[in-house]
Amino acid sequence: MSPSPSPFEPAPVRAVRGRDDACPGALRLHAADDGALARVRVPGGLLSSDQVRVLADAATALGDGRLESTSRGNVQLRGLAADAGAELGARLRSAGLLPSDTHDRVRNIVASPLAGLPGAGADLRGWVRQLDELLQGSESARALSGRFLFALDDGTGDVAALDADVTLIAQPAGTALLRLGRAATAAPVADPVRAALAAAEAFVRLDSGSWRVREADPDGTLLAAALGLDPRPLPALPGTRPVVGEHDGALCVGLRFGRASAEQWRLLAATVDELRVTPWRGVVLPGADPARLPELAAAGLRTDPHSPWERATACTGSPGCAKSLADVRTEAAAALDATAGLAGLPVPPLLPVHWSGCERRCGHPVGEWVDVLATGDGYRISQLPGSATEVTNQQMAAAVAAARRTT
Repeated sequence: MSPSPSPFEPAPVRAVRGRDDACPGALRLHAADDGALARVRVPGGLLSSDQVRVLADAATALGDGRLESTSRGNVQLRGLAADAGAELGARLRSAGLLPSDTHDRVRNIVASPLAGLPGAGADLRGWVRQLDELLQGSESARALSGRFLFALDDGTGDVAALDADVTLIAQPAGTALLRLGRAATAAPVADPVRAALAAAEAFVRLDSGSWRVREADPDGTLLAAALGLDPRPLPALPGTRPVVGEHDGALCVGLRFGRASAEQWRLLAATVDELRVTPWRGVVLPGADPARLPELAAAGLRTDPHSPWERATACTGSPGCAKSLADVRTEAAAALDATAGLAGLPVPPLLPVHWSGCERRCGHPVGEWVDVLATGDGYRISQLPGSATEVTNQQMAAAVAAARRTT
């Protein structure tokens, strides 16, 4: 359904894209079938335990009692009343979660969630906060769409694989490689954060009418020329994302399809002082005691990297989305719980499996995946995009179990 602008949101700055930017925010709520939806931007996924408690309290008092993470490490509240914007905004401002009314929806920044921890790359929290400040101080940045994404990668390649519009890949001595859109090249930059903002502002000046860099400048050559950059072939990166379970200096837990109750979030907030929401529907808990894992698992959080729940995603489905032809999350959850026999399989060789309620396939993974699509008469299972890579029997069995009735 179309978004419902809040009377408390300042007049937007629009780029000419044929229609208004429909991305929801903390001030501009989206009218979904299960109530209004608010998306709270969390740059770098960084949340203090106090901020998590404020979000959990808001979800309990104003929404459906749950919080969900997004593929950009942001947090959403659902089931809000149409007039909840004013009270929600006041709660968020008091916690530092809404520092700018004018730039709310452009603060889309993902960062490597293990950055700065033992065995990982450089600490990126300073970059996250500096970029967020610069974005809020840039008048032209207001014209970015709510879909425009910055990725700050610690050199491991995890978030560099997320198809961001502007990507910084950390290099030694505080420098970085700057990648523009889907370019196969990247340019060395000495002042990474300011270079990232300059790239975004240059995109606005292109006045292309596009939402994303990949639409206006697929190989990044226009922006590179405008910025006077000297791009070079992009180096190979491991591209591995953190799995759930114990890490050196941290725990990582997953949320079932990105959703967790306010009580589950309060449990996480009681575990550590700082949390990092990942773009993969998980939360990193730096410094958490590994002895807490059984308690977190008992609370319904994902902690087993070999569970069939890993690398499984789903769109909102019904009843939250009017376009969905099925309650895909409920049906997929039942199927995943029933495929416990797949536990113990190594995670990396398996393709992701994504359940979609309609042809839009919202929230599908980047790259290749097993597609379980609701048709109204059951589910159709295929592999997308077209590829020669084989789908393992175990994967297809899990997908078939989820579909129950295939077409």
